[in-house]
Amino acid sequence: MTASGVPPHPDDLPDDLTHTLEGVAAEARPLAEDDQVHEPGIGPEHFGLALCELDGTEHVAGDADVGFPVQSVVKVFSLTAALRLVGEEVFARVGREPSGDPFDSLVQLEREHGIPRNPFINAGAVVVCDVLVGATGSADAARDAVADLLSDLVGERLAPDPSVLAEEREGADLNTAMAWLMSSYGNFHHPPAEVVDAYAQLCALQVTARQLARASRFLASDGVDPRTGRRVLAEPLARRVNAVMLTCGTYDAAGQFAYDVGFPCKSGVAGAVMGDVPNRFGVCAWSPPLDAAGNSRAGRAALHLLSERLGLSLL
Repeated sequence: MTASGVPPHPDDLPDDLTHTLEGVAAEARPLAEDDQVHEPGIGPEHFGLALCELDGTEHVAGDADVGFPVQSVVKVFSLTAALRLVGEEVFARVGREPSGDPFDSLVQLEREHGIPRNPFINAGAVVVCDVLVGATGSADAARDAVADLLSDLVGERLAPDPSVLAEEREGADLNTAMAWLMSSYGNFHHPPAEVVDAYAQLCALQVTARQLARASRFLASDGVDPRTGRRVLAEPLARRVNAVMLTCGTYDAAGQFAYDVGFPCKSGVAGAVMGDVPNRFGVCAWSPPLDAAGNSRAGRAALHLLSERLGLSLL
């Protein structure tokens, strides 16, 4: 952060951002070698880091073009699609507070009468998909609303990885149970199996760190996609998505991310951590080994180092 308390203007950033990313990657990557937990089917040795400026200039290091399933990072784009279709009415069905419990907990959902704490835990993501089904008319249309949005932001057509999708479907029982529990409280309006399957298909979309850095830029640009100039969200709604990312986007470690990184982030169990620095750029770190909270260890370290070296914290 500069002496004025705001991140540096793009013109004040280092001329060779790629060199900066390569230095960060060299320091953070060893954390990926001490593997504890990672998503099945993804080699723990991978590490990628990508940064995309608002003018489209891209800087990458490591495995920034290796594909992986988007997993929970897609929740940002599901929420965005819902806000586009129904506005802040979505928050009548899901809260905006950190959970303090595991992202797939049923206990809190029952205690709070079927209203998920936020859109970035699993129950919240599933109810957002239910909102999308109501707004679009079918589970397939809801899925397409999110997949098309993310593909448009990336600038390439995305598709689910078949093997990942099969695993997601096989392991969908807990998400389906959450949907039925919310239905019992009147907070789920469509067939749970159909909605949960649409969510599974979204989690299985194959992406890269470079693509997610590119896709997140609309949140750094007051809701406008810099690639096309099209408005994705109204400016106030883009700020709200950033706010929920900052406070709820990294499971039970959101406070630590705010402390260490200081800008909005959303993580996923495949090892991606996507973020944006308002008026600057989109960024994504990817490394499969996870910490106890379900976040990429090397990814968090990389974004911390990047934030420190470039003075990016908003806090």
